[in-house]
Amino acid sequence: MKKTLTRGLMNLLPMVLSLWLFWSLFISLDGLGRLLFALVGLDELYIGAGFMLVAVIVFIAGLLFSVSPIVWLYGWLERQLMKFPLFKSVYGSIRDIAGLMNRDGKPKTQKTVLVKQANGGYVVGFIMSDETPSPLTQALPEGDWVPVLFQLSYQMAGVTTLVKREELIAVDWSFEDAMRFNLTAGISTSNKAKPKN
Repeated sequence: MKKTLTRGLMNLLPMVLSLWLFWSLFISLDGLGRLLFALVGLDELYIGAGFMLVAVIVFIAGLLFSVSPIVWLYGWLERQLMKFPLFKSVYGSIRDIAGLMNRDGKPKTQKTVLVKQANGGYVVGFIMSDETPSPLTQALPEGDWVPVLFQLSYQMAGVTTLVKREELIAVDWSFEDAMRFNLTAGISTSNKAKPKN
């Protein structure tokens, strides 16, 4: 009985939580769109109309950001707001995360690597960028240093360490699968990693 309940829970829980998360996002965006409709006097609308309005607004914004004057104006506004320390910290973090999700047409710099530990074991890490900030390279001993993220299990947090490139073992493993492996403490093993020769 206990095994059957556990099996049912383990199979249903990820699906139910995923559907609930996407449904909550849909309802939130739909509510925002309906609020915008209400501002112009359109109250009685079907569910989904608000979501479609938000999607259209986002699409139009994408088109506008391909026009140079709009990009310049937005960049100017962004620079003015970045003068406020708290806004700079919050906005900068959100912008960087959004940049990670939007990698269309850009080379994927996030590479999966293994780093040898003092006890002889290895830890899975990710090269997040091929360039190290200038102040760090000047402070470090001579060498080709790269920032490597070590993701903490069951958390979105991680530890970024600077490691010499020659001490890294490249792994033929996608960033997404390796990240899933780290986040679940090795439970998720959908794809096996293959060290590069």
